[in-house]
Amino acid sequence: MSECKLDHTQEDVKSKYESIAAFLPEDMRTLFIQFFEKEHTQDLLNEMFHLLKKYDLATEEEQANRNNRLYLVLKNV
Repeated sequence: MSECKLDHTQEDVKSKYESIAAFLPEDMRTLFIQFFEKEHTQDLLNEMFHLLKKYDLATEEEQANRNNRLYLVLKNV
């Protein structure tokens, strides 16, 4: 994933999540609900946005890599 100079808000992340939620593992939904109930650092919001960005267009291998990182973040916030 390329570096982005934009800072993404929690609403940006939530909107991106909602647009690709159908492509994510079902057990991740509850973790995202909990994620959106808290405030997060700008770095974390940016990372989450880019993990979700074009998720649906990623290869299965890339989706698996992103899933691993998403679970790591979601289970530790």
